[in-house]
Amino acid sequence: MLVGIIASSIMSQNILSNYQSRAVSQQTTTAVSQFRILANHLASADYFNDIEQEGIENELSLFSGFFSGRIMIIDSNFNVVSDSYQMSVGKAMIASEIINCFADGKTVQNYDDVNKYIEIVIPIFNAKDETVDGVIFASSSTQSVYNTVDVLSRKAGILMVAIILFIIIFAMIMSSILVRPFERITKAIKSVDNGLAVPEEKILDYLETEEIMDAFSTLLTKMRSLDESREEFVSNVSHELKTPLASMKVLADSIRSADDVPIETYKEFMDDIGDEVDRENTIITDLLSLVKMDKTSGKPNIKSTDVNSMIAGIIKRLKPIGDKNNVELVFSEERQVTAEIDETKMTLAITNLVENAIKYNKPGGWVRVELDADHQFFACKVSDSGIGIPKDSLDRIYERFYRVDKSHSREIGGTGLGLAITRSAILLHRGAIKATSIEGEGTTFVVRIPLKYVI
Repeated sequence: MLVGIIASSIMSQNILSNYQSRAVSQQTTTAVSQFRILANHLASADYFNDIEQEGIENELSLFSGFFSGRIMIIDSNFNVVSDSYQMSVGKAMIASEIINCFADGKTVQNYDDVNKYIEIVIPIFNAKDETVDGVIFASSSTQSVYNTVDVLSRKAGILMVAIILFIIIFAMIMSSILVRPFERITKAIKSVDNGLAVPEEKILDYLETEEIMDAFSTLLTKMRSLDESREEFVSNVSHELKTPLASMKVLADSIRSADDVPIETYKEFMDDIGDEVDRENTIITDLLSLVKMDKTSGKPNIKSTDVNSMIAGIIKRLKPIGDKNNVELVFSEERQVTAEIDETKMTLAITNLVENAIKYNKPGGWVRVELDADHQFFACKVSDSGIGIPKDSLDRIYERFYRVDKSHSREIGGTGLGLAITRSAILLHRGAIKATSIEGEGTTFVVRIPLKYVI
């Protein structure tokens, strides 16, 4: 608003200044034109041979009043022969403008902006030989122009004040109207309770407020989903950690309460307790891996790595597990691949995929690992002939502690954290993972990782 007021003030001053210049210029042009007519009249009347012509004096008086100035007629001897003010008749008038006018016969005009008058010197030519017999020395006041400018300036000031008041009042009214929807948005946001409930009120005044409320509702929905995931995660962690402890307590209480228990029973119970300890250790190890992945996600240990050798090493380490489960492991590589990756984390991710493919397979089945690359990414595809994943579970397999078949997972020692760890490691490398599956026929995971690590 301040910028607008300053700009308007400057524009107003420019308009008044231009008006003043044009008015003075127009008055000067009019005066020169009229005084030339007077000079021609004086020449045709042979004024200098008969200076007592009554009509001429009346005409000079009329011109003097019309232009609010003084008119003097000067002969070739530089003597004033007529003066509208009757002050300098008979006196000599020598000035550079008059001398120049006599010398070259040209009209001279000047404007004195300090004293606010126009000064004009016009030659009076001899009607017979075109010599300069005398000059008209006239002045014309421009005070009326300045008076008009002052009036206009005052009116402009009053108008400016009125406009400023109007702008202030209009701005206050419009700001109140424009801010009202945002006040309702603020009220709606403050009304959100700790349960992250989405406010029912819809702010539809403007497209912007509607978009803000939609974005806020979407954010609340995501926050609520995250809150529910957190609660479910805490619940699952508690359950998974308590289950082995409960089993060990039951086994220990059974041994402690029984008398004369055979040594074979002791060994069997101790083996069971050892299995539960191993299960507890596996859960804690996976949890620590997941937490470590989250905390160090911003600082991966990126090095140029031979991906072919890395995957070959994974297959070699997991082959005994495949043999134990009567599952054939096959590794095929289309080309030599070198990529900038965190070898430890990527090894963990691929290992989880291959190990799951073995564990959830069928006796006599197969697991195929394929490696290929283009000029931007390398792709690792892990396919199996296993039990598959139901279609309605594919979207949740990366959730922590989510397991499609909980009973089967517990039989093979699954914790429900492997795919969550895998996905975190892949996202850390700015990569992507996609799963497709047909229940009862098998599952395929495709991992795409940039060859150059993107910060």
